[in-house]
Amino acid sequence: MTTTQQTPRPASAGVSAQPADGSAAGADRHAVEFRDVQIAYGKFVAVRDFSLSIAKGSFVTLLGPSGCGKTTILRSIAGLVDITSGQISIGGRRVDDVPIYKRNIGLVFQSYALFPHKTVFDNVAFGLKYRNVPRAEIARKVGQALEMVRLPGAEKKLPSQLSGGQQQRIALARAIVFEPEVLLLDEPLSALDANMREEMRVEIKKIQKATGITAIFVTHDQEEALSMSDRIVVMNAGSMEQIGTPQEVYDTPATAFVADFLGKANMLAGTVSAVDGAKATVALAAGQSVSVVSPRPLAQGAAVTVVVRPQKLSVAPGSGENRLSGRVVSTSYLGGSAIYEIDLGGKTIVRANNAITGRLAREGETVEVGFDPAGCVLLDDKGLRIA
Repeated sequence: MTTTQQTPRPASAGVSAQPADGSAAGADRHAVEFRDVQIAYGKFVAVRDFSLSIAKGSFVTLLGPSGCGKTTILRSIAGLVDITSGQISIGGRRVDDVPIYKRNIGLVFQSYALFPHKTVFDNVAFGLKYRNVPRAEIARKVGQALEMVRLPGAEKKLPSQLSGGQQQRIALARAIVFEPEVLLLDEPLSALDANMREEMRVEIKKIQKATGITAIFVTHDQEEALSMSDRIVVMNAGSMEQIGTPQEVYDTPATAFVADFLGKANMLAGTVSAVDGAKATVALAAGQSVSVVSPRPLAQGAAVTVVVRPQKLSVAPGSGENRLSGRVVSTSYLGGSAIYEIDLGGKTIVRANNAITGRLAREGETVEVGFDPAGCVLLDDKGLRIA
């Protein structure tokens, strides 16, 4: 597991929806709460100082690279991982020492984890039988769950007779059939092909909204996180880097890590060469200058990084107040859009993702790329957003 040097987080990066007084009213609003949770294995700390409140009925995604602690956090909610310190509550009830079968949670794994020699009915009914639900009620609930995942009539089939997507639907039905307080999804779409992943994203979100269940989803796939979530928790090396809506974490990344991990932003290093109120001129390492708008006054000579998303960088003459000249290194045609890699000089290569309105720029061609001052985010010399 790779460790990353930690930098102080800006206030916005550590946002937590916890009630200030830990009141019962707060517990009524929140399905899951973490308070100063740490999880360590010997000297290795997998999760550190993690505090987070998840509102009832919301869809929250833990997003980050392999080894960042997101799955460890998910498994700690389930009771599959013991925490070293802090506390975890579900529905206002502390569950640190509560066994998994008493936590009333639904689990969907990456591997589906279906019983291969049991029928679909018996797989879905497993949790209900364990809870001694009457037979007639089991039959009714299993039927409802299979209707919800769009597999009615599959009760007598074995998992081996189903496609990967259908098996994932059965795993989902089994997790929701007993109406758990919280649904935990551990990278459930990673084993599916691209088309099936997209279809299942829509299905999972529909089911979550229809049932009103609180869902916590783990993934390293940025597109999944952006398309499915009410809120995204971006993780790095065991700590929370930022929490916010998909638009917040994408448009206003709190740290250099978030900017780079979520969407591969263009990171233009430079120095403030002139200041005029809220506006400043930044001399880039590439030998060109851009104008930026800062939320707070910048000092002349300060080192900053200008963060520009590929969609905000336009390959068109006269586009945007800031115009930079560069040479096209590569062009990737994607149907309705194209991705360009452009060399601005000084070993600075930027990426632009533009809708196609005319001809494609050719490799080796000199082009002008532009963006507006309001279309970028500024980071300080520690990699933290200037706010």
